[in-house]
Amino acid sequence: MLVDAALFLGGLAALVLGADRAVTGAGDLALYYGVSPFFIGVTLVSVGTSVPEMVTSVYAAYYGAGDLVVGNIVGSETAQITLAIGIVALIAPFVTERRNVLVYGSAMLLAMIVMALTLDDGVIVRSEGFLMMLAYLQFVYTLYTNEGGAEIAEEVIEEPAEPENALPGILGGLALVVVGGQLMVTNGVALAATLGIPEYLIGLLTGLGTTLPEIVVAGIAAHEGRGGISVGSILGSNITDPVFSLGVGALLFDVTVENAAALQPSLVYMFVASAAVLSLFYWRRGIDRRAAVVCLALYLPTFVVV
Repeated sequence: MLVDAALFLGGLAALVLGADRAVTGAGDLALYYGVSPFFIGVTLVSVGTSVPEMVTSVYAAYYGAGDLVVGNIVGSETAQITLAIGIVALIAPFVTERRNVLVYGSAMLLAMIVMALTLDDGVIVRSEGFLMMLAYLQFVYTLYTNEGGAEIAEEVIEEPAEPENALPGILGGLALVVVGGQLMVTNGVALAATLGIPEYLIGLLTGLGTTLPEIVVAGIAAHEGRGGISVGSILGSNITDPVFSLGVGALLFDVTVENAAALQPSLVYMFVASAAVLSLFYWRRGIDRRAAVVCLALYLPTFVVV
C-alpha cells in the first residue's frame, strides 16, 4: 500500500510539473514565432492548464477507471471555483466586469450541464466525446469572433525565450506528463482497491492535487501585487475540463462509471457551489475578503456529499 501511495503521489507531482513546463515552453515558442497573444491565451492558457486533467482522462478511460476520471474533474472544478478563488481573494481581493462573469460563468455552467447529461446513462461513448470537444471549440471560436478573451491573453508571458531554450522544456515536460499520468492512474486504482474506497473518491483527491499548484502560483502573484488574475483565467479551465478534457478520453476510449446515480450528489453540489460563487462575482463585481470566506466554506462539503 505504501508503495502504491508513493508512486501515486510521485506520478501526480510529475504530471503537474511536466504540464507546467510544457505549457510555458509552448507559450514561449508560439510568441517567438509571432502567434497572437490572444490565440495563445485561449488555447495554451485555458487548455494548457487542464493538461493534467486531460492526461488523467485518457489513461483512466484506457484502464477502464471512469469513476476516477469523473472524480478528478469534479474535484478539480469544485476546488478551483471555491478553494482557489477564496485563497487568492483573501490575499488580494480582485474586481471584474459583470459582462465577463456572464460570458465565462454561463459557459462554465453549461459545460457542467453537458457533462452531467452525458453521464446520465453511465457511459460516455466516442461520438459524445467528439461532440463535447466540438462544443468547446465553438466556445473558443465565439470568444475569438467577439474579442471576448483579451483578459486571458494578458496572462501570457511577454518576453519569450529562444527556441533552443524552449524546446527542452516542452519535450521534458511532455515526458513527465506521460510517465506521471500513467503512474498516478494505475497506482490510484490499486490504492482504491487496497483501501476498499471508491475510485471516485481517489479522483476527487487527485482533482484537489492538480489544483494546488495553480492555487500556490496565483496566491504568490497576488501577495506580490501582480494581480492580473482575470475571470477568464480563473474560469477558463473550469470550462475546458467538463467538455474538452473529459471528451478527449471518451474520444479514444469509452468512459464508463460503475454507478451513475451515486455521482449525482457531488455533480449537483459542484453546480450549486459554482452558481453561488458566480452570483457573488456578479453581485459584488468581484470577490473581496468577506466573500472569500464564503468561497472557502463552500469547499468544505465537497467530500461529504460523495
